[in-house]
Amino acid sequence: MKTKILTDEQIETGTKIINDFSITVATVNGSGSQTSNAAILRAIFKMGIPVSGKNIFPSNIQGLPTWYTIRVNKHGFVARKREADLLISMNPATFTQDLASLKPGGAFFYADDIRLPITREDIVTYPMPVKQLIRQVDIPAYLKDYVANMVYVGILAQMIGIDLDKIRQALEFHFKGKAKPVEINFGVVSLAAQWAKENLEKKDPYFLEPMNATAGLILTDGNTAAALGAIYGGVQFVSWYPITPATSLAESLQTYLPKLRKDPETGKNTYVVVQAEDELAAIGMAIGAGWGGLRAMSSTSGPGLSLMTEYLGLGYFAEVPVVVWDIQRVGPSTGLPTRTSQGDLTFVAFMGHGDTQNIILMPGSVNECFEFAWKAFDLAEQYQTPVIVLSDLDFGMNQWMGKPFEYPDRPMQRGKVLWEEDLERLNGKWARYLDVDGDGVPYRTVIGNRHPKAAYFTRGTGHDEYANYSEAPEDWHALLNRLKKKFETLKPSLPQPIVEEMPNAQINLVSFGSTEPAIREARALLHDEGIASDFTRIRSYPFTDTVKEICSQYERNYIIEMNRDGQLHQLLRMHFPELAPKMISYAYTDGLPLTAKQIYDFILLKEKQDE
Repeated sequence: MKTKILTDEQIETGTKIINDFSITVATVNGSGSQTSNAAILRAIFKMGIPVSGKNIFPSNIQGLPTWYTIRVNKHGFVARKREADLLISMNPATFTQDLASLKPGGAFFYADDIRLPITREDIVTYPMPVKQLIRQVDIPAYLKDYVANMVYVGILAQMIGIDLDKIRQALEFHFKGKAKPVEINFGVVSLAAQWAKENLEKKDPYFLEPMNATAGLILTDGNTAAALGAIYGGVQFVSWYPITPATSLAESLQTYLPKLRKDPETGKNTYVVVQAEDELAAIGMAIGAGWGGLRAMSSTSGPGLSLMTEYLGLGYFAEVPVVVWDIQRVGPSTGLPTRTSQGDLTFVAFMGHGDTQNIILMPGSVNECFEFAWKAFDLAEQYQTPVIVLSDLDFGMNQWMGKPFEYPDRPMQRGKVLWEEDLERLNGKWARYLDVDGDGVPYRTVIGNRHPKAAYFTRGTGHDEYANYSEAPEDWHALLNRLKKKFETLKPSLPQPIVEEMPNAQINLVSFGSTEPAIREARALLHDEGIASDFTRIRSYPFTDTVKEICSQYERNYIIEMNRDGQLHQLLRMHFPELAPKMISYAYTDGLPLTAKQIYDFILLKEKQDE
């Protein structure tokens, strides 16, 4: 059955789809399309319309296909959609594939020098004379291939109603106000928009109209948010090794630290950033800095975290504070470096041989990437242990809307640190690994303490309360059980689950991290089918009894996550086995963010089976 293309009369009489569609741009990696796509995204955001952008790119430098998707939704649903309503095809290698993927009734914009057949009659086609228009622009030849993508920006803007002034503002933001690149790129946009106005007839139903839904919001990525949060959390030492998709976190630190962390009197930096020779060196440096009393961190992804495991075990056992950001990608092994996943959860929960535990923070928005970045340092120092923050590529490298970041609402929590006056008061009598307060957390000293009794010997082997080497069974037993007590003590300090409720809900959707946008939309779709649902987002591990209390209220808890084996589902059943019959796993991974439709289809089928 063919989809009827709109006539001018139908468009005029209101058969329009306004502020509710998905745009996909198909180009090649390294072609300069990132600037063009960012300009479209930010311009729509500046029009007050809820929007998100996702870059699906290959793990090479240039030449292979890449797709950038922009979700526009007046209701604020910004999760990925599988289907494209509008598609811009600039890559001959994927032209046929892209054409086939377009939704019936959609709009297909394509570079007219791509001489491949268009066989579909259920879509609108718009040829774009990219090469012809770019020849009219008086710029150096070496720039023309890069600014050619601005042709589709201008044509799309004209055809769906993107405000050209907002495009210009987006370019000024991207080029940091540099007049020449702004003028060159905007000149191409204006030329292309004028050509479209004179030569293309609107036949598709997709339109943008200004809203006020983004007022007071910002647009950023999770890695930038994490970097800023770490800076405002007092980070002093960063050691890292490049790895996709974590590299931009360290690069953001290097961008903002020089602006925000200089001593106003001396003009000297109050931080150190070291690009190490590998992940082993990076985590070793960070552990050393944390041992010395600095707020220290590293950032990596799954393969790098595998290499860091032994050092992090040392951090747990020797009780050294350090923060590591794991921006998850698809594994195992090298896996898919430029695709997203939530596949490191169980690995991090048990990371380290022997009886090891780790604090895990799981941000669910760019705002929580900022918040958890500074809170991670507090937790690491209060409980003298590594803290791993689990983000992922979708959060880390893609653009999300959020509220302006809020400065930390409390002083830094340094934990149990003894200084000279403390040791003097104790007459120098203290023990590094002695549980004085019954909470499992001992006192420590750090470099800079000049008291003659401040020193102790740090070791990764067996030790007693005074940090003396020991193989005595009673010392080993006491040490491991004190560490376990510490992890019971710290649970109330961790970010607690967030619960969103609907009236008459009988089921609960449980998740962590970046699946929240898809789940929010899926809940709305289910509600339209008469299925009310509550939503619980877990934000930390080890779990607290609050998680158990929430899940026990429902006959069915759907555990939704982006991995193959249902890792959150595994951990929940392990900790709360009595609730296992109430837990249903929906675990799916293909390297792409989950869609609302995937979640909706699964739960709708299960619910109908249970009727």
